[in-house]
Amino acid sequence: MSRFNELPKSVKKALRYIRQDIHSIEKLEEIERSIKIQIYKRKQELKGEKD
Repeated sequence: MSRFNELPKSVKKALRYIRQDIHSIEKLEEIERSIKIQIYKRKQELKGEKD
């Protein structure tokens, strides 16, 4: 079984959307920025829980 199949359904849908439905570099970069921001925020939250 591939790692893709182990991902949550919402992540798989997002990846498929990126792969199939984004046709401009601007939109792709906008999504990339949003994802990076959310990942950074979540990492900070998790690091705060360790302390």
